[in-house]
Amino acid sequence: MVRFENVGMRYGTGPEVLRDVTFILEAGSFTFLTGPSGAGKSTLLKLMFLGEAPSRGLITLFSRDLATTKRRDFPELRRRIGVVFQDFRLLDHLSAFDNVALPLRITGRNPKAYHQDVEELLSWVGLGNRLDAKPPTLSGGEQQRVAIARAVVARPDLLLADEPTGNVDPDMGQRLIRLFEELNKLGTTVLIATHDRALIASSQAREMRLVDGRLVELRMPRL
Repeated sequence: MVRFENVGMRYGTGPEVLRDVTFILEAGSFTFLTGPSGAGKSTLLKLMFLGEAPSRGLITLFSRDLATTKRRDFPELRRRIGVVFQDFRLLDHLSAFDNVALPLRITGRNPKAYHQDVEELLSWVGLGNRLDAKPPTLSGGEQQRVAIARAVVARPDLLLADEPTGNVDPDMGQRLIRLFEELNKLGTTVLIATHDRALIASSQAREMRLVDGRLVELRMPRL
């Protein structure tokens, strides 16, 4: 699904944010990405989502070498990826329902075909009574849950989540992780960047750890 080989990343002429990062995400895997603030977790996710290009090294996504993939093909690749950003990136003029439905609408799906799915997903994340609410009227935690629902609604091949439980209480955090696990069972490859050790401890998922831009630990699931 994803392969990094000796990837380095710097912004402008600054120091490298990522250094010689090498790993593979197998299709259907579930992985936590951990490390202190500033370790490079968000940058690594941006590289996977084609939001940035590496300074050096090789990235392969869906069996395609990104260095030789034409930029006009990037939108097609991005449509296979669900992303939960720390800043949510919701559209303020759309309701919670329409924000979540947007990935399906872009692909030309008939609204009648997905209306119930979107409603059920918003109910799952605790927003069944806020379907018509627009993002400015929602709390930070509620906006985060809308962003998560939008990222998973189309059952992407790859889900990238940057601190997806950072603004919710522990019970909702566990509920969201169960949602990710159910999506993973359907075949989605999941990578979650988090500081939440309780979430990691409650899961059997693999853990990758970044420190100062280097991948220093690969912890496999407990048996």
